[in-house]
Amino acid sequence: MNLKQYKQTPLRANHGFTLIEVLIAVVIFSVGILAVASLQLVNTKNNTTANIMTQATMLARAQMEQLANSDIATSADLTPGTHADPNNPIDENGAAGGIYTRTWTVSAGSGPSSREIEVRVNWNRRGQN
Repeated sequence: MNLKQYKQTPLRANHGFTLIEVLIAVVIFSVGILAVASLQLVNTKNNTTANIMTQATMLARAQMEQLANSDIATSADLTPGTHADPNNPIDENGAAGGIYTRTWTVSAGSGPSSREIEVRVNWNRRGQN
């Protein structure tokens, strides 16, 4: 009969993780998670700002288009001076009740039937004055 002898290794030879190694791994993991979380916050803020700026640009373009299609002789909006949107403050669709304020300044152009127009759209974040 052939008996195989198995060599038993002492307990001290078993390899595992020490408490220090586990703590170091947790700290490294935590730093990585905090970095990702802070990037998410910055990304959200930047996306919100970009969305507001895009909406303001679209409001300015819409006003320029409306003024370009107006008759220079009969439109009160094309008289020289500063004009404000009657719905101010406006929302992103141009209706009353938003965070945007739209104004435009009209000055005489180079000819009798031309005008220079500057449209400005300002905004306040919700909850701020």
